[in-house]
Amino acid sequence: MSNRQAEIAAALNVIPKFADEAALVAEVERRKAFIKQTLRNAGLKVLVLGISGGVDSSTAGRLAQLAVEELREETGDSAYRFIAVRLPYGQQHDEDDAAAAMKFVKADEEVTVNIAEAVKGLDAELDAVSKLTDARRDFVRGNTKARMRMVAQYAIANANDGLVIGTDHAAEAVMGFFTKFGDGACDLTPLEGLVKGQVREIAKYLGAAEKLYLKVPTADLEELTPGKPDEDAHGVSYKEIDAFLQGETVRDEAYEIIVRTYDKTAHKRRQPYAPE
Repeated sequence: MSNRQAEIAAALNVIPKFADEAALVAEVERRKAFIKQTLRNAGLKVLVLGISGGVDSSTAGRLAQLAVEELREETGDSAYRFIAVRLPYGQQHDEDDAAAAMKFVKADEEVTVNIAEAVKGLDAELDAVSKLTDARRDFVRGNTKARMRMVAQYAIANANDGLVIGTDHAAEAVMGFFTKFGDGACDLTPLEGLVKGQVREIAKYLGAAEKLYLKVPTADLEELTPGKPDEDAHGVSYKEIDAFLQGETVRDEAYEIIVRTYDKTAHKRRQPYAPE
């Protein structure tokens, strides 16, 4: 492991590879306990999370549901609950996956908020966006979608005195692969420190269907390239990202891409700049 790998892994709280199933189970229990304690500390009883159909939100959602079920059993308080939110933009092209994810999560409550009209309405008010090229406008609108989804989740959480869950983990954090103040905004991140392969392992352990835990990851924010795989955007595979974070040797090109991207996206992982 290079010094830079070690530095980045430490900064992102990367979890070592699971030595065996017992280690995996212990990590699952630790993360459920974290979710429960976070709710207790906040003095609140409701959790909210957008479910996209990908493995990250599916895994975080199932952990949240299990956590509130345990809280209800431990306290006898039926007010503890988890709200899973579907947030399509018009018709989602992988709607079947999203439906499968909701079936796996088994949330106490399911809500659907179609963000299309809100996003289009905001676009119509912004001259700066209308003047962009099609490709640039598509990119900007993609970030608006992510932020609008978070606006909806926080509105639901506020209305129910709850907390919003985020799905960020180490393999996305190192690449800055989230929208600032969009899916990067949340109250708790139960997947923090895990690499992509570990998220898949946990999803499989929790009973997710193979189509969910092996699904090709996609942010699916840009209309000109629907379903574009994350790895195409990264220029490096999640397998290599995971290996880098866990101290293994990777291709020189992959190493350079990961370090360069980590440095370039540092602003996403820190608080806003302020005078010192």
